[in-house]
Amino acid sequence: MVRHKDIRAWVSARRGQPAISSVRDRLGEMRAKLTLSFDKRAERPQAAPSIDDGLSPCSWTAWLAELDRQHLALKVNPGSQPEYELVPRRDYN
Repeated sequence: MVRHKDIRAWVSARRGQPAISSVRDRLGEMRAKLTLSFDKRAERPQAAPSIDDGLSPCSWTAWLAELDRQHLALKVNPGSQPEYELVPRRDYN
């Protein structure tokens, strides 16, 4: 998926939120890593808090702008783990 409206609808239907973290690329430069964070508390209400995974929630505007800047698309893999991947748009077409 590349249409922002479709991505937001798919993520929202699964109780997800956009998230971002900073990682080093192979040259040692910091870059933004996009991911989606899904609410696991609904599955395990008694779960203990998890260790900080370095993800920061962000706005849809910022997340989608970074998705476009990195020329990525959301590839959905129904019934598989992981259920989604962020892939280069050239691989998606």
